[in-house]
Amino acid sequence: MAETTTQDNPTRLGGMFRALKYRNYRLFFMGQGISLIGTWMQQIAMSWLVYRLTDSVFLLGMVSFANQIPSFLLGPFAGVISDRFNRHRVLLVTQFLFLLEASTLAALVLTGSITITYILCLGVFAGVVNAFDMSARQSFVVQLVEKREDMSNAIALNSSMFNMGRLVGPSVAGGIIATVGEGMCFLINALSYFAVLASLLLMRLPHMERKVQDTQVLKSLTEGFQYAFGFQPIRDILILIATLSLFGMPFTVLMPAFARDVLGGDASTLGLLMGASGVGALAGALYLASRKTVVGLARVIVVASVLFGIGLIGFALSQTLVLSMVAIFVVGLGMILRMASCNTLLQTIVDEDKRARDEFLLHGIHGHGAHWQSAGRLGG
Repeated sequence: MAETTTQDNPTRLGGMFRALKYRNYRLFFMGQGISLIGTWMQQIAMSWLVYRLTDSVFLLGMVSFANQIPSFLLGPFAGVISDRFNRHRVLLVTQFLFLLEASTLAALVLTGSITITYILCLGVFAGVVNAFDMSARQSFVVQLVEKREDMSNAIALNSSMFNMGRLVGPSVAGGIIATVGEGMCFLINALSYFAVLASLLLMRLPHMERKVQDTQVLKSLTEGFQYAFGFQPIRDILILIATLSLFGMPFTVLMPAFARDVLGGDASTLGLLMGASGVGALAGALYLASRKTVVGLARVIVVASVLFGIGLIGFALSQTLVLSMVAIFVVGLGMILRMASCNTLLQTIVDEDKRARDEFLLHGIHGHGAHWQSAGRLGG
């Protein structure tokens, strides 16, 4: 009887990690934990490489645009496909294609053949793959957790691991770039994809009966939009994400310019700024993981929005590294609290047969500020 009581009333610390009791989720968690460090190393290396090659904030934005626009255009159709097909297989294919993209980048940079044209073309390729990856990624997590009450914890832990990589990856990348250049970061990222692929292959997933759906893609797509925007809670969540994406998240594209031109630093400075943001985001994710219920998340979203705005104003006005790191810490905290809370609420209320289509709307509208979607991972 005592054992049952312990399980039913876990400590707060034990409750933070309750989703790890599921074998498939543990595999997922470990695989992405390794891989996400490589993801953030590549993100920092890519931003610094583009700015070093071009000295142009316009081209920094163009690289981000090349990566995002395919996901935006193809995302609705990819969401329909993910709702019809096995998401596990979809993720195996997308992660392998991301491995090829990272390997190509590493080869071009290490041989000194890289140009902005290659970067833009590979960005478009990654964006196309990401359209299918992001529509299946978060919805796949639901299949790994058997009890619905543990789903919010799984999503929060996913965000925690994503931001742990965000903390470690940029800091390591800054030192590697300063020592041996960007190419090694791309190579490490390519190798890290094997961890994700291995974790996916080792999973033992139960067979899921999928509803026989109408074969008309446009009809399914229309139904998805009507469902999302006709249901007020989902519509409100999407509007919240849209405002954050349009007015707040574009600052991430300009981080190399802030690091070098405003603060007078180098790649290590960029790594420190992104690491500070990662610390804030990790703190927010761990707080959400410790929550046992979705009740009160609406209040969290309001507080997180205020924190994000205050932090971003402070970062814009700062001229010193210490103040900038403090401000970007607050930005990271507010960003993850808002995004993960919205994602958890969406996953809780959406119908299973429309899950991937609504995942597209959430992540497609958000755009990930050139960081989140371009990660091309099973994270966050």
